[in-house]
Amino acid sequence: MSSQTPVADAAPDLSVPEPRKGLRGHPWLTLFSVAIGVMMVALDGTIVAIANPAIKQDLGASLADVQWITNGYMLALAVSLITAGKLGDRFGHRQTFLIGILGFAAASGAIGFSNEVALVVGFRVLQGLFGALLMPAALGLLRATFPAEKLNMAIGIWGMVIGASTAGGPIVGGLLVEHVSWQSVFFINVPVGVLALVLGLVILKDHRAENAPRSFDVPGIVLLSGAMFCLIWPLIKASEWGWGDMKTWGFLIGAVVLFVLFAVLESKVREPLIPLRMFRSLPLTAGTVLMVLMAFAFMGGLFFVTFYLQNVHGMTPVDSGLHLLPLTGMMIVGSPLAGALITKLGPRIPLVGGMVLTAVAMYGMSGLDTNSSTGPMSLWFALLGLGLAPVMVGATEVIVGNAPLELSGVAGGLQQAAMQVGGSLGTAVLGAVMASRVDSELPTNWKTAGLPPLPPAQASQVSDAVSGGIAPVPKGTPPEFAQKITAVAHDTFVSGMGLAFTVACGVAIVAAVVAVFTKRGANAEAGAGVGHI
Repeated sequence: MSSQTPVADAAPDLSVPEPRKGLRGHPWLTLFSVAIGVMMVALDGTIVAIANPAIKQDLGASLADVQWITNGYMLALAVSLITAGKLGDRFGHRQTFLIGILGFAAASGAIGFSNEVALVVGFRVLQGLFGALLMPAALGLLRATFPAEKLNMAIGIWGMVIGASTAGGPIVGGLLVEHVSWQSVFFINVPVGVLALVLGLVILKDHRAENAPRSFDVPGIVLLSGAMFCLIWPLIKASEWGWGDMKTWGFLIGAVVLFVLFAVLESKVREPLIPLRMFRSLPLTAGTVLMVLMAFAFMGGLFFVTFYLQNVHGMTPVDSGLHLLPLTGMMIVGSPLAGALITKLGPRIPLVGGMVLTAVAMYGMSGLDTNSSTGPMSLWFALLGLGLAPVMVGATEVIVGNAPLELSGVAGGLQQAAMQVGGSLGTAVLGAVMASRVDSELPTNWKTAGLPPLPPAQASQVSDAVSGGIAPVPKGTPPEFAQKITAVAHDTFVSGMGLAFTVACGVAIVAAVVAVFTKRGANAEAGAGVGHI
């Protein structure tokens, strides 16, 4: 940074923020302000799933329509995250964050007033786009506001808010849908958004690096958006299309081609969307891969836990959310502690240790069966939360801290996009593992139980139901046969879940190896106090 800048004259030690006057730009108040907005988006990621059955019934929607309520949001978010981060780097993270808050809350309110499923899906897509503006901007604001020695603690609290909100979604959603209406799940975002907007206007201070980007790589945006769509869409549809279908492979091959074209373009333009020199940093690349692998194991594995608790153990959504409290509780407690530990030791040891604990938890969860009690479940859930906490914090710091300050928004978008890709991959791949195990074991288990053979046309429907932990007992089935069908369905599902968790355990072990190549952000000291405007 040039010595002619006012910041350099006033504060040669760039890791120490300039003195604060009043509320604007205060680091911990900035954290509180962005946490309110992040909480709204993270809560929305899981709270809506609880409302889907009520939306389906009230609006007369098909199953495909209801799937689009989630898929439309997820696609919009994943496709636009990195571009949204670039917008923050160009125009300032404060403005981007505030626009994201305003748009997300407005889209939420519009969904609550919608009386057609097409409108709900359309506004969910808008929610995803505005959420993409908000999330990288939050990380960019933290990076620019906090001194290096406190950044990990800030990211730890940020991760704690995300973990608590994500896990609290089923509980809050269940209570709202049961006692108010499905519309209230969306209306709740309006007052939260207003609060976040007011706090942001009063507290947040704009930060821009001296060499922030001044132009846009429009062809790069188009190519990257297309590549992300072609990657995420077949992962979402894989369970419906099948992994052997040409549509699945056509989209995946298209994604590879577009990513290659994007890389070639980025090496030639003056101000690329993602400068490829970022990936010359081995720690940043390792942190990105680690985030993908962590999300693969965590989100892919957790996908089956909800089916296990609700369909095998017969819990309500609220009860299943309460049974996951050991996981979320350890993430809430562990995230700020992980931030302090990473500040003291660096990220490598906590990240390796966290992924090892995650692998142990996944291995333990692979042994759960239809008769497992709350004690063993709580033990493995708690260990999983304890393992994930340092990874959520440390991998985020590694990615954002190893990127130049002027690309902190892009780095924040990269971190979020890595989580989306990893989660989609985990759900799709582990779902295929589950389906494969069910298809191979169900006929034998069905026959061994002495049940009448299934017609070929019905076998596929039964297999699909069992893959979700549902016992396909027709109405009017005698109790003796109903009990046998239930036992076969649940035992087969648990076998498939065990194999899926074993695969997730293997992925977590690979992630622990990748974590060895991480280190503290080389550019983290260029944060607070730089480029205030």
